[in-house]
Amino acid sequence: MYDMATRVRVLELLDGGRSMNSVSKETGISRAAIRAWRVRVEPLPRLNQVAPCGVPDDKGAYAYLLGLYLGDGCISPHPRGGHHLRIVCADAWPGLIEQCRAAIKAVRPQDSVHLLRKQGCVAVTGYGRHWTCLFPQHGPGKKHDRRIALEAWQREIVDTHPWEFLRGLIHSDGCRITNWTVRNGKRYEYPRYFFTNRSEDIRRLCTDTLTEVGVAWTLQARSGNAFNVSVARKASVALMDAHIGPKY
Repeated sequence: MYDMATRVRVLELLDGGRSMNSVSKETGISRAAIRAWRVRVEPLPRLNQVAPCGVPDDKGAYAYLLGLYLGDGCISPHPRGGHHLRIVCADAWPGLIEQCRAAIKAVRPQDSVHLLRKQGCVAVTGYGRHWTCLFPQHGPGKKHDRRIALEAWQREIVDTHPWEFLRGLIHSDGCRITNWTVRNGKRYEYPRYFFTNRSEDIRRLCTDTLTEVGVAWTLQARSGNAFNVSVARKASVALMDAHIGPKY
């Protein structure tokens, strides 16, 4: 029998690109056990704190951070207890890195936040003892391999702060680009938004919220799979520009 911390560590190694053989040799855990863990994903245990978490005071910041977490975030246990929340942001968007850091501090002002710089990206990392309670969607393995659903209290926050939630999703797994086409020999350019995620549940959270705020969207296939949520209609792009805008 292996504890949850060992299972999480093994799955993180696999998610980082390591082969099953190399992980098995390093850890001494059989490939059969590792293979079973990848199929039957269990959630990380929540901590039983003396004081329960409760709903965050800054609900707008939480809605934004929830969108970032669902796109580019993960939670991992710390050897001395507690957990790390990590949101990976590209170096190209220093404004996004600062917004992410500020959101973590707004949600958990008493917890520490660090920037771990890697090649081409920054992992904005918050350490604390409440992240597993604040993000019950956590678990080892990839998000698209398990069910992602919001708790009732999260749903209420998203319903109250839909644009903050959408901004987090777009800032993590989305973009604003300029497309072009040729009509009657003339080149026309037009902006559009994309959100790309392999999880059907997370895409549905995005599209349901877009519909709620009056944004028209379509699904576009990539390699035969409809992973892309596209917003291209002029009025809807203008609405997105007013509330979200491009990364910076």
